Amino acid sequence: MTNIIGVDLGSKGALALLSPAGELLAVEDMPILRDGPAKRPNVNAPLLAAIIYRWGASKAFVEFVGARPGEGPTGAFAFGRSKGVVEGVCAAAGLPVAFITPPVWKRAVGIPPGKDGAKDAARSEAIRRWPDKAALFARVKDDGRAEAALIAVAGLTRKEHHK
Repeated sequence: MTNIIGVDLGSKGALALLSPAGELLAVEDMPILRDGPAKRPNVNAPLLAAIIYRWGASKAFVEFVGARPGEGPTGAFAFGRSKGVVEGVCAAAGLPVAFITPPVWKRAVGIPPGKDGAKDAARSEAIRRWPDKAALFARVKDDGRAEAALIAVAGLTRKEHHK
């Protein structure tokens, strides 16, 4: 078994690289350029590909999300586009992708269900698991990094990963 990647989707998301033993090897914020319509942030495929190829992982675990209640069509499309870019880049790199829903990955790492305080809970859990890397999760906006790392942890616990 080789290293795996966890991906928190979206323009404020991130990617994390974990060893098979759960050691946090690297974290990268989602590569974003504000080159879309109305200067909206978009995941940049070439920059994402550079990370994916450099890390050389054996599998990616990606948060599976759909349109959120109350979200407008522009936001839903942008989120769907991010998912497609991530999935496409991984496919081009020959990197298998498994999707994990938020309730499943949160339960696997011990974060309570629901949205209230979930971002801080993810940061807190990431700092607890990797205290030597706490600075990676220090800022409020580092919740995407924490979630990506914890999505990877949840991926490590999945039975199909160990085949």
